[in-house]
Amino acid sequence: MDKDTRLDSYLWAIRMYKSRSLASDAIKGNKVKLNDEIVKAAHIVKIGERYTLSFPQGVKKIIEVVGIIDKRQSYAIAKEQYIDHSPPVEKIEKMDSVFFMPNMQRDRGAGRPTKKDRRDMDGFRRD
Repeated sequence: MDKDTRLDSYLWAIRMYKSRSLASDAIKGNKVKLNDEIVKAAHIVKIGERYTLSFPQGVKKIIEVVGIIDKRQSYAIAKEQYIDHSPPVEKIEKMDSVFFMPNMQRDRGAGRPTKKDRRDMDGFRRD
């Protein structure tokens, strides 16, 4: 296909972003680079170019363009349009949430907690 395709449209078409506006925002936020250089959303994609995409939690994708599409199609077709040179994703250890409080169990039919019950629960949570 000899179409001139914008970078934001291409990234949307190959399913890197859910919408073209999200792709455009990522490019404007310098999350997408061409050979470690800042690039604009209106950049015309060419075969052989390598793009580095930065996603949240430190995930990086490095893709090489091997085909150009400008319309969103099935995943199988989109996957054929680029080669993924990304390093393997390292699993991030999840830390316990600071906001998590253990659930308090009350007997069924015990009714609403009394003031004393609430004080006891608050004391339990602070420990």
